[in-house]
Amino acid sequence: MDRLGLVGLPNSGKSALFNALTGGDALVAPHPFSTTETEIGIAQVPDARLDALAKMSESRKVVRAAFEVVDIAGVQKSSDKGDAFSSRFLAGLREVEALCLVLRAFEDEAAPGEADPAGALSNIELELVLADASSLEAQLERSGKKRANPDPAQQQALEVAPKALELLHEGTPLYRSPLGTEERELLRPLFLLTTKPLVIVVNIGEEQLGAADEHVAGLAADLGGAAEVLAVSVQLEAEAARLEPDERQEMFEGLGLGEGALVRVAAAAWRILGRQTFFTTGDKESRAWMFRAGAKAPECAGVIHSDLQRGFIKADVIAWDELLEAGSFTAARAKGKVRLEGKDYVVQDGDVLEIRFNV
Repeated sequence: MDRLGLVGLPNSGKSALFNALTGGDALVAPHPFSTTETEIGIAQVPDARLDALAKMSESRKVVRAAFEVVDIAGVQKSSDKGDAFSSRFLAGLREVEALCLVLRAFEDEAAPGEADPAGALSNIELELVLADASSLEAQLERSGKKRANPDPAQQQALEVAPKALELLHEGTPLYRSPLGTEERELLRPLFLLTTKPLVIVVNIGEEQLGAADEHVAGLAADLGGAAEVLAVSVQLEAEAARLEPDERQEMFEGLGLGEGALVRVAAAAWRILGRQTFFTTGDKESRAWMFRAGAKAPECAGVIHSDLQRGFIKADVIAWDELLEAGSFTAARAKGKVRLEGKDYVVQDGDVLEIRFNV
């Protein structure tokens, strides 16, 4: 399961976003550092496509796509030593697949802190750069000691490391740097923070909803495609997360919040991670499965169970909306809408699959 790490300055709304995404109950208080321990929760993502398939199949069970959300303690402003993250929280950050930076744009006299998203981003990026530089220096120093059987991936990473360290010493996060995708991928075994895919949530107040686009335009332009940037009224979303689904949707519609933060943040995270969704459906269960964009049918079969990948023969495939239009797999087959695909088929977002296998 993919993990999204939440990072923000004190009173940015980071823990409230954790609650909005997970329906959790992390402490939210109008004073700095209310998060002192790492909180972990599961965000189950609503999907109207899945709901429609489950209704069609009269499924007894519905299993949504999900990801893990990790709420890291608030970042303090360090000097120039890279000491804003304790080693314990750094370890938590290094274990996530993507980072979500929460930047405050709302004013609240009861909660100390500046409503300065650009300034907050600069502070957090500095801490991430300092942490990466310190980590890389230590790893390069250790690499000077000869090892009997060096790991090939580690060796390739260390070959790119001096170039990356030079950029970090210049104060440049690696996601903003000239390093190409392939070089950043080679650095993966070194567990650097600024090579991770990035989502930025600009936390706005309810009175700022009408100007949401204005609060993200400047940051998005400055980042130049290095991150997904979206504006969220986190406090409203956290309140909505406590409501029943029908009431929550009514609140979203009344305030013009669309599908809500959970769906929007999940969609942004999956885009930067290169994830898509396929479905399985039947009377017992309808389920959404996350898979790597560009994956072929056997790999997607393996997402369901390793036996299905090992014994993969063919896959019955139909787009979710075509299946709904037909009303059932049986009717869709009768109309010639279900395709029989082999091992080279690249699964598409929204496909419904039935795997044929033999083990």
